[in-house]
Amino acid sequence: MPDAAAENPAGPRSGEISGTRVGLVVNPHAAAGSGNRIGARLMRELGAAGFDIVHLSGPTAGAALANARRSISEDRLDLLVVAGGDGMTHLGVNACAGTDIPLAVVAVGTGNDIAGALGLPVRDVEASVAMIAAGRTRSVDAGRVDGDHHRPWFGGTLYAGFDAVVNARANAWSWPRGQSRYNLAVVRELPVFSAIPYAVTIDGTRTETEAMLVIVANASSYGGGMHVAPHALMDDGLFDVMILHKISRPEFLRVFPKVFSGTHVDHPAVQITRGRRVLLEADGITAFADGEPFRRVPLRAEVVPGAVRVVVPAS
Repeated sequence: MPDAAAENPAGPRSGEISGTRVGLVVNPHAAAGSGNRIGARLMRELGAAGFDIVHLSGPTAGAALANARRSISEDRLDLLVVAGGDGMTHLGVNACAGTDIPLAVVAVGTGNDIAGALGLPVRDVEASVAMIAAGRTRSVDAGRVDGDHHRPWFGGTLYAGFDAVVNARANAWSWPRGQSRYNLAVVRELPVFSAIPYAVTIDGTRTETEAMLVIVANASSYGGGMHVAPHALMDDGLFDVMILHKISRPEFLRVFPKVFSGTHVDHPAVQITRGRRVLLEADGITAFADGEPFRRVPLRAEVVPGAVRVVVPAS
């Protein structure tokens, strides 16, 4: 991979939206048709604010991402707007990272951790439209994974362990909705889960361990408010890599809920190491990124400073 710092030598920067051509992507499969309703509202309100809207949603996330990339490459957009949670933000990051096109997130999903880390309005369409109309942007880091040309980027967290196994189980269910589905998946998975052998190499330093969780964090939280790396920042040019080393199931059940407050970091089995490049090795594990199934381990990730321009509140 190229040197991340060399790509953005000026580091984090702010600016403004330069035009009015807006691409809009919503999730048409959101619960009870809410994605289509929010999309229609955004079309009206952004149009009233003076923007020219191009609807880029597709029947699948892959189709929507292809639509967005094509519009960006053909110089048809001044801004990409995605409406949803971390999964839609993941789509937007993969469309806009490494380009000059800003990304605006209307955070109306179940999990809005990336939006929260950026201080964006959450579940407030009116405030989100006002933020877009104000047009202030800020450049933040993104993670890039080697060898994946379809979705190489992630904005918040990449994880492989108990959390990824639980996420896969929860994604297979249509009920219950929201955080309750994840909590139920935790209860179902915990009795059969055992620590996974990993090799984790951070900036050339290799650690072999058995662990319950390994999380490469660009943002501080995931999973709808679990503060797994409470001191992670999205503009410092570093990952916070959190490893929860092997502990007993009863101890894990006691420690895991503490991620909601971030106090799990005081446990002696928790290790957090900061670095720019991470090689994660394990057998038979699928990593998730920003709540989405990502790719099989082993994988290599690096942080790219200032990779994405995002629209942020003017204040």
